[in-house]
Amino acid sequence: MQFEGIYVPVITPFADDFSIDEKAYADNMNRTIEAGMQGIIVGGTTGEYYAMTKQERVRTMEIAREVTQGRVPLICGVGALRTEDAEDYAREAERVGADCLLLGAPYYACPTSLELVQHCLSVERVTDLPVMLYNFPDRTNAPMDEEFMQRVSQRPNFCAIKESSGDINRLHLLARHYPHIQLCVGMDDQALEFFAWGARSWVAGASNFLPKEHYALYQACAVEKDFDKGRRIMTALLPMMKALEQGGKFVQSIKFGCELQGMAAGPVRKPLRGLTKEMRREFEVTVEIVQSTVANILAESAAKAK
Repeated sequence: MQFEGIYVPVITPFADDFSIDEKAYADNMNRTIEAGMQGIIVGGTTGEYYAMTKQERVRTMEIAREVTQGRVPLICGVGALRTEDAEDYAREAERVGADCLLLGAPYYACPTSLELVQHCLSVERVTDLPVMLYNFPDRTNAPMDEEFMQRVSQRPNFCAIKESSGDINRLHLLARHYPHIQLCVGMDDQALEFFAWGARSWVAGASNFLPKEHYALYQACAVEKDFDKGRRIMTALLPMMKALEQGGKFVQSIKFGCELQGMAAGPVRKPLRGLTKEMRREFEVTVEIVQSTVANILAESAAKAK
């Protein structure tokens, strides 16, 4: 499987009673596809998978397949604390017709490198689906280190990695020594550097509500190879990326960003809590500035091209 473009880890809209709003979920995904995004990811952190029951996670896969219907690739997150559960999610993803699995390390357990290899191999072997690895050691305390990469890279189903360590040396390692493992932007504020090192895809949480702006950076860097334009767009995006991390409110900010664009989002599930009024005001201003700035950059670029 080849990964090109922006893959949106969709939010899960909840009703006031915290049940999944299935209609809004489908509507949001349709909107994402119509905006020209290249893929849909369910069962990711942005979708609050960690706060769902097993039945709910499987149901989100089913809805996503009903919506996408082959229009764009569907990637299903199958991360779980227990290997057996991750295997079950992988089987369910294959059953519903997913195109790829997203697999991270089990959280809290802190497996060794070899134990993590065995975990990932166990999940990979239960289906024939390609696998995008997800390295996010800040959340798992189990880095996909070089020993891990050497072992799993021998299996062809491990075809990509969403790299979210934030370690620029790690980016260099993957690009130089594992070119057969497709590099996917997983650290938003390093997107420019990822594209410079050959990444062709980006799993971007904020593309839920700013698809055009994220695609603009991808287009400038990965397609046009115009890194001067890319730096200008990245400069515009950075304040919003910083704001997403305000007080550890990433998912809450993504959902509020969706509300600003007229999308149903609903509350976040416990143990998380929503943004304060001050945070909402500040984030709204930041998003407006990003939109206007990127629009001006694209207009200037189009005018020069005439």
